[in-house]
Amino acid sequence: MNVKLSQKGWVVIPAAMREKYGLKPGANLQVVDYGGVLAIVPAFKDPVKQGAGMLKGNDSLTQAVVEEHKLDLKRGK
Repeated sequence: MNVKLSQKGWVVIPAAMREKYGLKPGANLQVVDYGGVLAIVPAFKDPVKQGAGMLKGNDSLTQAVVEEHKLDLKRGK
C-alpha cells in the first residue's frame, strides 16, 4: 500500500490499516529502521510489562551455556 510523505514529514495511514490494527487518533507509534526498511509499529505503554513472558519456554539459556562450558572443558578448550 503506497502512501505519500508530505512536506511536513506527515504520513497518512489508510483507514483500512488503522481499522485492522485498532489505531485511534492520538495513538503512540514508533518508526523503526530495520537496516533500510522503515516500519511503523504501535508503541508499548509499558514495554517491560508487555514484553514479560514473550520468550517463555522450557529451555534455560543459562543452563545451556553452563553445559556448553562443561563440554569445552572436556575438550580442553
